This record gives sequence, structure tokens and C-alpha cells, in this order.
Amino acid sequence: MTDVPEIDLSDPAVLSDPFAAYAPVREQSPVARLVAPGFGPFWVVTRHEEARAMLADPRLEINSGSFMRPDVPEHCLPYLRTMSEMNGPEHSRLRRLVAPAFTPRQATLFGPRIERLVEGLLDELPEDEPVDLLERFARPLPIDVICELVGIPAADRPSWREYGAAVASGHGEKFGQAIPAVIEGAKAAIAQGRAKPADDLVSGLARINEEDGDRLSDDELVTMVWLLVLAGQTPANLIANAVLTLLTHPGQLATLRADPALMPRAVEELARWCAPGVMTVPRFPIEDVEIAGVRIPKGEPVTASIVSANRDPRVFDEPDRFDVTREPSPHLGFSHGQHFCVGASLARVQVGVALGVLLRRFPGLALAGEVSYLPDPGTLRLASLPVTLRPAG
Repeated sequence: MTDVPEIDLSDPAVLSDPFAAYAPVREQSPVARLVAPGFGPFWVVTRHEEARAMLADPRLEINSGSFMRPDVPEHCLPYLRTMSEMNGPEHSRLRRLVAPAFTPRQATLFGPRIERLVEGLLDELPEDEPVDLLERFARPLPIDVICELVGIPAADRPSWREYGAAVASGHGEKFGQAIPAVIEGAKAAIAQGRAKPADDLVSGLARINEEDGDRLSDDELVTMVWLLVLAGQTPANLIANAVLTLLTHPGQLATLRADPALMPRAVEELARWCAPGVMTVPRFPIEDVEIAGVRIPKGEPVTASIVSANRDPRVFDEPDRFDVTREPSPHLGFSHGQHFCVGASLARVQVGVALGVLLRRFPGLALAGEVSYLPDPGTLRLASLPVTLRPAG
């Protein structure tokens, strides 16, 4: 077997700055081993070309058992296996049915409704004292967007913000309680959408597909809502990461403020530069496969390092330079292949609107304290984002 380097996921250097940690490994080899206490064999692809090929390889499948789950009520378990954990025809069918609701055009049309939600959240913030923009803005916004998208009644939306915060924590008693609450809320929204169709996602997805009569069952619709709640953590973390990146690159922030039309490019660059996903969900080979000359035995998990592939100098000119004017690039911030994020267009619009309104309303926006990323080998996410909205005095 070809000798490959190792990356220790428990190394503080890897946890604190994965970009720097993966860079020398990427230059040494396109494939490395991930090691950590309690880990068995685990592989990571570090270069862009090989990562794209791996993510599109049908011989590498996602294993529904690869997701860690808390102790949740048994009646909720059928709804927790989303299309993100499916492969082949099963996944393709669901993706085909939901894709029309997540086109770039649909996302753009939804933009004004997102803007109203952004304005509402910003209206709630105190302007004369520091505020945690992660807790008060970046995290609740995607849940508000999901409620608007799904048709959750206004009276129930404060509770859904609490569910979203619990899901973001990823564990604990509140997480377990949030799951049945989301399931029941989704069932109620679906029943309402069938009885009185409105301009929302559930009403649209509940309609029979005109081509072949196939449609999502009620159970599949509930599962889709749960997937949206889970996926909502990506724009939450991307918005927070983006604000931090812009505030620590004042020249680029000034460029974007001077020309707001650059926002779509800026969003793409931010998704390349500080995408929340450090690694993709593991894939499992259904047979022995070879990646860049390295044999990956059947059944041994392999992941792609997003942070490494998105800084690959073979693909990106000056990859360690953050540039809001950069030409749109083939970054992997929303993954690739069959499991490319189906909600990527909605996430792009949501991030762009959130940043655009925030920067327009608060020209004096500034950091108000120490900022650090949580020690998470799989996700680049902040512990908090303290800011002042207006300069003192």
C-alpha cells in the first residue's frame, strides 16, 4: 500500500486552524489517514480534483448508520432518515420530486420574503450595547426562513426558534425534545397545506407531480421538513463565519460596501473561504476502490476535506487570499455529485440577503470581543460572535 500521511483529529492545531493543518498534507498526498482515539480506519481526500471524483463515484455510498443519533422517541425514528442518507434510485426519486422547489429562480423569488425576516431580526437587536450576532441573528434566521417556507403559523415560530437552537447544539435533553416537536409541527403544517394550499413549500410539494403521478407521501414530507431544520445549520454558520471574515478583512469589506452588486461573488468566495463543512459526510466503498493510487478497502469510510480542497492551488489562484471580486469558482462548499446540497440556491440567497441588509443598516459594525471557533473536527463554527452595531460615541 502507498504510504500516506496522517492527520490527528485530536491535535489542537488541526482543531484551531484546519486550513493550515491540512495544507502541508495536501501538498504531500491527495489522500491521507484520519486518526483519533477510538477511530478505526478512516481516509480523507485532500485535493480538489480527487475530492470531486470521489464525491461523484457511485461505488462510494453514504451509510444511514453513519449518523450519530441521540435517544429520541421511537415514533420519530422513521422521519430521521432523510434523503441525505440515501443512495441510488431511492435518493434520486426524492431529489427529483423536491428539486423544482429549490431552483435558483425559486430562491430568487423568495428573496423579498427573506429580506423581511432579516429586517425583523435586526429590528430586535439593541444598538447601544454589544450583541452576540450568532445567537441573535445568524442562528434564528434560517429557522425563520424554514417557517416561512414550510408555512408554520406565526404564533408557533418563537417555539421553532427554540427547536432550531436545540438542534444546533446537537445533543442533550432539549435536542431530544425538539425532535418530536418538529415532527408534530411538520405534520400540522402538511395537513394545513393539503386542506388549504398556500404559497409555501409544503403546499407545492403536496401536489401530484404532473408527469408521472408520483408525489411525496406525508411521511416523506415530514422527513423533508426535518431535513430542512438540520440543513438550516449550514447558512447559520456560514453567515456567522462570513461576518467574521469580512470584519477581519477590512479592505474586502470596504470593496463590498462600495459595490453591493458584488454580493453574489462575495457569497461564492465566502462559501469557498469559510464554508462550515470541514469534511463531507463519510462515504463507504461497496468494493475496493483506488483514489490517486491509494487502495481504499471495501467498507472503510472516506471523506473529502472541504477546507483543503477549497484552498487547492491547482484549482484556485492564490487560494489563501480572500477576494470578494474573485470570479465564481468550482468550490465544494455545498459538496458535489449526487449529494450536492439541494438547497444551495436558497442558502446562497439567504446569506446574500442577510449580509446585504446587515452591512447596509450598520456601517459601523465591528467586533466587540474575542472570537473563537469551537473545537469541532467536522464543522467550522463559532462559539459566539460579539459585535457592536454602531460605533461608540
